[in-house]
Amino acid sequence: MNTKFDFFNDHSEQYLEMAFCADYMETLHNPDGHGKNTGDCGDTVEVFLCTANERISDLSFRIEGCINTRACANTMARMIEGKTITEAWGITPQDIIQYLETLPAESHHCAELACGALYRALADLRRNIRDPWKKNYIFK
Repeated sequence: MNTKFDFFNDHSEQYLEMAFCADYMETLHNPDGHGKNTGDCGDTVEVFLCTANERISDLSFRIEGCINTRACANTMARMIEGKTITEAWGITPQDIIQYLETLPAESHHCAELACGALYRALADLRRNIRDPWKKNYIFK
């Protein structure tokens, strides 16, 4: 018997919440760290971080991509909110996949895409802490 996939009934509650959440979808102006990552699929995740006392105090992201990328980016954001910079470095694609429970296997790269943008934002954040004068310049 071939049963058709029912998006709303066959996905986990966590996946559905993260797929439709819009809490973090914006552009932070003058962030302490910024990272952008584009996957082979063409989806892009762009992460903006602000910190206070070595903790993520504010964050947002923009995406151009599918609902799976959106679910992964929202999960990443939820996982790092309020965390220390060091703790944020510890978030992995596997953490995102496990949290979502029903992310399709062919979309696991979306978790890698979200983490890649996060890691680039954290690296930029560290550069800006080390050399604060560079924050005012955009390097491509």
